[in-house]
Amino acid sequence: MADAAQRLAALAEEVLGAPLPIRIRAWDHSETGPPHTPVLVVRRRRALRRLLWKPGELGLARAWVAGDLDVEGDLYDALDRLAGLLWERGDGSAPRRSKAAAALKALRDPALRSAVRTLAGLAGPGLPPPPPREEARGARRGPLHTLRRDKEAISHHYDVGNDFYELVLGPSMVYSCAYWEGTEADGATLEDAQRAKLDLVCRKLALRPGQRLLDVGCGWGSMVLHAAREYGVRAVGITLSQEQAAYARKRVADAGLTDRVEIRVQDYREIADGPYDAISSIGMAEHVGSARYAEYAADLYALLKPGGRLLNHQIARRPEPDEEAYHVDEFIDRYVFPDGELAPVGRTVTQLEEAGFEVRDVEAIREHYALTLRRWVANLEAHWKQAVRLTSPGRARVWRLYMAASALSFERNRIGVNQVLAVRTPEGGASGMPLRARDWRG
Repeated sequence: MADAAQRLAALAEEVLGAPLPIRIRAWDHSETGPPHTPVLVVRRRRALRRLLWKPGELGLARAWVAGDLDVEGDLYDALDRLAGLLWERGDGSAPRRSKAAAALKALRDPALRSAVRTLAGLAGPGLPPPPPREEARGARRGPLHTLRRDKEAISHHYDVGNDFYELVLGPSMVYSCAYWEGTEADGATLEDAQRAKLDLVCRKLALRPGQRLLDVGCGWGSMVLHAAREYGVRAVGITLSQEQAAYARKRVADAGLTDRVEIRVQDYREIADGPYDAISSIGMAEHVGSARYAEYAADLYALLKPGGRLLNHQIARRPEPDEEAYHVDEFIDRYVFPDGELAPVGRTVTQLEEAGFEVRDVEAIREHYALTLRRWVANLEAHWKQAVRLTSPGRARVWRLYMAASALSFERNRIGVNQVLAVRTPEGGASGMPLRARDWRG
């Protein structure tokens, strides 16, 4: 077989209804497609067997993670060129189910039997190999968003080695959207932007010395450290990750703040030592799930003193015309954030209000996340060999693809990120908020 690339390109055009906008190179070294574009490399025929047995996103994901599929050249350019086939409506409105995935699943249609036969002939005999070991399987047991299942899902994503996250995140060890106060041309570093984000959160919460702060989903402790050091609060940070907690506790001890900062391995549903003066939840609510979100909002409301503030920093998706048809990306669900769910920002605001909060400010910062993700990808690529050594080739490939694709999703407004400031307004209506908008301290 010396023309596999040409046959694959013709098959792709038949199934997808359009030619591939990048070159393709097959395992037999044949190559075809538009010149001067990134190259989709089909390294092994078993990639096609994965697609035959799991048509759609999951088969593609398994082939990518296993290294059966690869991209040579600019990954952002490749994903951008493929966007119309992978995830985007032609009219620029809300994203829909992957066109490529839908087309691949349509291979079961009898009308496409010839395409199936062609693909099977190219794939060769035999069954597909097992899924890559990086796929979340243990985290799939039991009903969604129980205490045990959430802990397993968090462990899948975060307990992959603190050394690995140090390479990707840099010295700040903040795994959420940074806040770029100027432009990249101003010379701001990722660490500058993360420090600015933490300080913005503290200012929105109007933190003062002696107050109690709860940081839900504290990660490696950066928020509680900043708040205790710069604003004099007493802080409690909670995480479900044992590795994160151990790392954060060491940072707290090294900073000499053990008298003011406590790190717990604890679920937000298990906290019983309120009330707190302020609560921050930064990049955690995406793990809560739609079925549990009302409970999450009510629990945080109950943990706040009257007049206390909540800063909820959360990724949001665009609304779907038919919300019942909302589709969770199988690559993200199996390899990145098991059981994670995104909701439109309007739904988040509504559920916070239904819990009793008064929502006082919503700030959209999606462009900031695109900049942040591109910096993380650059860090990963600059330390690629070390990242592979610390985790696995498959895990490094997962993170590179998901972060690059996410950067483009933020840039194209397929997803956003918002900081929602809410208050547990006391009876009588005295919120404690300033009259002047965004003069956070009053």
